[in-house]
Amino acid sequence: MKPLTIFLLLPLVFSASIEKHEDIQFDSIPSETKSRFAMLDDVRILANGLLQLGHGLKDFVHKTKGQINEIFQKLNLFDKSFYDLSEQTNEIREKEEELKEKTSKLQENNEELKNLSSKIYSQIENLLQDKVQLQGKIVRLEDKLNQISEGHQEVQDHKEVAALKQYVEQQDMNIKRLLKVVADQNVQLDWQNGQIKDLEDKIGNTSVTDIKKSGSLKLYDPFQDNSSNSTDDPNDLPRDCSDVYNQGERLSGLYTIRPNNSAPFSVYCEFTPDAAWTLIQRRTDGSVEFNQTWEDYTKGFGDLRGEFWLGLKKIFSLSQQADYILHIELQDWKNNHRYVEYLFTLGNQDTSYTLQLSHLLGNIPSALPEYTPLPFSTSDHHSQHLKCPAETSSGGWWKSSCGGTNLNGRYRSRVKAERRRGQGLSWKPEKGKMYSLRSTKMMLYRTELENFD
Repeated sequence: MKPLTIFLLLPLVFSASIEKHEDIQFDSIPSETKSRFAMLDDVRILANGLLQLGHGLKDFVHKTKGQINEIFQKLNLFDKSFYDLSEQTNEIREKEEELKEKTSKLQENNEELKNLSSKIYSQIENLLQDKVQLQGKIVRLEDKLNQISEGHQEVQDHKEVAALKQYVEQQDMNIKRLLKVVADQNVQLDWQNGQIKDLEDKIGNTSVTDIKKSGSLKLYDPFQDNSSNSTDDPNDLPRDCSDVYNQGERLSGLYTIRPNNSAPFSVYCEFTPDAAWTLIQRRTDGSVEFNQTWEDYTKGFGDLRGEFWLGLKKIFSLSQQADYILHIELQDWKNNHRYVEYLFTLGNQDTSYTLQLSHLLGNIPSALPEYTPLPFSTSDHHSQHLKCPAETSSGGWWKSSCGGTNLNGRYRSRVKAERRRGQGLSWKPEKGKMYSLRSTKMMLYRTELENFD
C-alpha cells in the first residue's frame, strides 16, 4: 500500500475509534472484556497501517538509492568525457600553433624569394638592354671589319672587335645563368605557395585525427634526375663545389655537378672568400621528417634550400673522386656555435656505407669514435650487432651503439628535448655531457692534395 493511502486511512481509523468511545459513554456502560477487545482491534488496525507504511517507505528509500547511484554513474561518465575532450582540445591547440609558426616561416621565405626574383628580373632587364646596345655595336664593328678586309682600317680595330665579341658572349652566358636562377626561383615560389595553402587549409580544418593521418609535410623533392636543369654538356659539368668556385662563381646556392662520372645532380654550394663547401646535410627547424627508410637515405630527401639529406649514394660518389674533409657545424639552444672536422673514408652500399674517421680539429670534443668502422643504420636497416629500441633509433646515422650522437634524429623543440632527453638532435662525446642541438650542418671540402706532387 502506498504511503499516501495509509495517511488517508489514519484519520478514518481515529474517527471510528472516537465514535465508538462516545457511543459507549452515552448509551450504556459496556463490560470490561468487550471494551478491551475493541481497543485491541483498533491497535491492530493502526499497527497494520504503520507496518504497511514502513514497507512503503523502505521501498521508496531503495528506489531513491538506485536512482542516486545511476545519477552518480552518469556524472562519472560525463567527467571522464569532459577530461578526454579537454586533452584533445589541448592537442589540437598545440598542433594549430605549430602549423601557424610553419605558415609564418613559409610566408617570410616567400617574401624573400619574391624580393630576390624582382632583383634578378631587374638585373636581367639591364643585361638585355646592354645586350641590345652591344648588338648595335657589333653591327657597326662588323662594318668596320668589312672595311678592314678591304684595307681601309688598321689591324688594331680587328682586335677590338674580337674583344667586344668575347664580352658579348660572356654577357650572354650571364643572362642564361640568371634566367636559370629565375626559373629555379619560380619553381620554389610555386612550391612555397602550395605549402602555405596546404597549411592554411589544415589550420582551418585541423583535428587530431587529421593531423595524425597527414603526418609530416611533403616537401619539394630535388633529388630526382636534375640533368635536364642544366643546358651544359654533362661532360663539362663540375665535379663538386670546388670546381664551381674555380669557374668564378661566388654566390652560394644550387648548382648541378657530376662527380666521378655519375649521373648529374643538384647540390647546395656554400662559398666563403677562400673556400667552397658542398653541403650533404642541414637541420634547422624540423620542417622535414628525418625518420626515413634505408632507400630514402640512400637516394636523399628534403629541400636543398632548407632541411635535407643529400643521399648516401651521392656522398659516396663525391668521396671516391678526391680526398675530402668532413666539416660539421653545431648550434645549441643558446645560439652557441661549434664545429669539428675529420678526414674520412666511406664504404659502398655492400658495406652499409661504413664510415671511418680521423679527427683533425674543432672547438668541441669529438663525439664520433676514430678508426672504428661505423655502418650506417636506419629503423629498417640495422647492422647485425646493433638492435636498438624504436625510441633511440629515429632517423639514419653512423652508429656503433644505441643512443648517443645522432644528427639525423627526430627534431625536438627545446622543451620537448628536455622532457625526452637524448631523443632530439644530440652530440655526445665519449667523456662529457650530451649537447642538445638546435641546428646542424654537414659539408665536404676538397683538400686538393694533388698540388703536392
